[in-house]
Amino acid sequence: MGRTGEDGGADVDGGGQMSTVLDAQGVRQWISLAAELVTAHERELTELDAAIGDADHGANMRRGFQAAAQAVQDPALATPGAVLKKVAMTLISTIGGASGPLYGTFFLRMAGECGDSPEIDLPVLLRAMEAGVAGVQARGRSQAGEKTMLDAWLPALEAMRGQSDLAAGTAAAARAAQEGRGATAAMRATKGRASYLGQRSVGHIDPGAASTALVLQALAQAETATSQEEQA
Repeated sequence: MGRTGEDGGADVDGGGQMSTVLDAQGVRQWISLAAELVTAHERELTELDAAIGDADHGANMRRGFQAAAQAVQDPALATPGAVLKKVAMTLISTIGGASGPLYGTFFLRMAGECGDSPEIDLPVLLRAMEAGVAGVQARGRSQAGEKTMLDAWLPALEAMRGQSDLAAGTAAAARAAQEGRGATAAMRATKGRASYLGQRSVGHIDPGAASTALVLQALAQAETATSQEEQA
């Protein structure tokens, strides 16, 4: 869980000194909240994907993260790295299309960077997420500005750099990912099924960027929730 601090209050805003580390239970909380958010937004994700894809992103994300949230309840998963590896394996096996391998790669690379440490602080989380995003870039052979989930991940990483603690870092990442999500509407897709639409892909938000923003919103909320539990 998180450690010590003062509640800042909003959905993604940390505000004040909150937790300085995240343990296995904190990561479980993150994945559980991500499952709740993608389930609540399943219809939105489906509609976004229907506009430029094959309309299955909402169902895929719901199925994958619900399965992951259940899988990580195994008490034998005693470290953040172990929890993240289980998330990766579950998402790869349950999310169809390109999203499963991409999200799976992200969490698997995160797990590798976390190693066997019982807790992770902001610098470790940032390095782990950088490794995860690098994995997504390599697997998808994509970069910023191509109307993909990277257009949410990359701004989130940039926003985390220079922050002082997990509260500030995760809140900044969530805000930046949300802004990146919105920015994809003006982009022309050059990767995946959406690229077949060419200029017609402009004007639509990328569903992968939208789901990424939800995952990072869940991370910020988990940091807040675990900090509050420590104070109780």
